[in-house]
Amino acid sequence: MDTNQLRNLLPDQGEAYLINNFFNKAKSSALLTQLTQTISWEQREIKMFGKLIMQPRLMCWMGDEGSTYKYSGTLFRPSPWSKEVHKIKNIIEDNLGYKFNSVLLNLYRDQTDSMGPHSDNERELGPNPIVASLSLGENRRFIFRHKSAKQKVEISLPSGSLLIMKGATQDYWKHELPKSKVGMGPRINLTFRKIVLSGK
Repeated sequence: MDTNQLRNLLPDQGEAYLINNFFNKAKSSALLTQLTQTISWEQREIKMFGKLIMQPRLMCWMGDEGSTYKYSGTLFRPSPWSKEVHKIKNIIEDNLGYKFNSVLLNLYRDQTDSMGPHSDNERELGPNPIVASLSLGENRRFIFRHKSAKQKVEISLPSGSLLIMKGATQDYWKHELPKSKVGMGPRINLTFRKIVLSGK
């Protein structure tokens, strides 16, 4: 898939593309149920602003052997690929023409679970990483904020959609998935990455 055929969501200094209906409604619903029940979800303690807090979501780090990742003061060693997640990875790779060796799965249980502003700019990902993010379940609000300019881009991530971030996006933009005041059901997000350096 050539991202040049898609509309760049960011005004400058980055590239972000959204593919709606990457998986259809039935497939997305089936994957949500299957992954909710079969993934070994955990809630980790991470360091934020010098304090240790529990992540406001459940997660699982999965990937090839050696794809160790470190962020927020926490070291993540990969669990082996599950059959279904590896199948999803292959489909995304075939469509994008790019290989990934790891994935961060997040389970947002309801509207109170969230992801704060951050960039996927850890040294393990190398320069200008390509990140492919698949959404399953509840439609959630997703916000890009430029790190220096007063620019904000807000989008919705419906079930079955695939968000692709590439180029200089992580250098100039932060992104977040905020809490909601409206009651919401569960959402799973699979963020595929390529680790190029060991987090050790």
